Amino acid sequence: MNKDFKQILENIEKSLNKALPQTATSEGWTPDSFGSLPAGATAEYINKLIEPNRALVSLGGKRWRPLLMMLCYKMAKEKSASKGGSPALSEEETYSITPLVEFVHTASLIHDDIEDNADLRRGKPAAHITYGLDTALNAGSWLYFEAPVCINQLNAPDSLKLELYKTYTNELRRLHLGQAMDIFWHRNPDVFPPQEEYLAMVKCKTGTLASLAAKLGCIAGGLSAAEAENFGSIAADIGIGFQIIDDVINLTTGNPGKKRGDDIVEGKKSLPVLIHSSLRPADKAKIAEYMKTAASNGIDSPAVEECIALLKESNCIEKAAEQGKNLIQQSCERFNSKEIQDLFISMIPENFR
Repeated sequence: MNKDFKQILENIEKSLNKALPQTATSEGWTPDSFGSLPAGATAEYINKLIEPNRALVSLGGKRWRPLLMMLCYKMAKEKSASKGGSPALSEEETYSITPLVEFVHTASLIHDDIEDNADLRRGKPAAHITYGLDTALNAGSWLYFEAPVCINQLNAPDSLKLELYKTYTNELRRLHLGQAMDIFWHRNPDVFPPQEEYLAMVKCKTGTLASLAAKLGCIAGGLSAAEAENFGSIAADIGIGFQIIDDVINLTTGNPGKKRGDDIVEGKKSLPVLIHSSLRPADKAKIAEYMKTAASNGIDSPAVEECIALLKESNCIEKAAEQGKNLIQQSCERFNSKEIQDLFISMIPENFR
């Protein structure tokens, strides 16, 4: 990754730590988040909300979404200046709203792991394993609402705050629509959606966070709502490309912190599965049976590797990888920013370039 991104990432980390402290005793944080609380609502209980989220944030992650947001801010600021305009927010203020992107991502991971019954996240036990299903579910839900506190704290016109809220909540609703589609498919092993529906699902579920990052950065940098919408759509397409590559990695080396083929256990209708089923429709029943068996017996079930072996017969994994890579590269060219292009190209695993 571009060495010039180091300072941006450090500033992002400071903003995240300020917005979600280690404990509720950080000065001024509790009133900003909850207002005036009754005496019995002590820090001990607030920490039940903070801890599962803070633990996941502290495990790292690429932070590419808030980084994209800041790079879009820089791009938008330059475009706005070229037309005699000025940014809507200062650079410092824009850093302060990066939790809108990263906290949504964190909350969605907690919920995703619950819905997929996943054991691991970033190489550690998932939040619902460590803290219990009820605590993890509640804490993840809270973080969706905690994220926009950073908008409240801006010294900005109400009209701008409203635009930021509208952008945030609209993308959040799209995320849940995408998740609804994904859940329906993996709960019904015999359902194989057309690729068009798969791409729509991913654009909502995964692409929406890239879209949110780009839109927020563009709005903060002074671009119009229409311009922000355009760059958000491009970023969402890039998000689709990376999800496709994740689909491929899951069936080859296995995603970091997870085991190879856990998408088979979860009954995921990933792009390689859909490509294979379109090329060899007669295999649908066999794939569905493998997924049912794997779901019942777990990741060590022979059905996992048997299903992967079947998929390899049609070269669907290679076809999906090529489609994902091309989508990323073609979409990157639509960004008039070498830094943004460098960011995304650097994120493509070397064996996919």
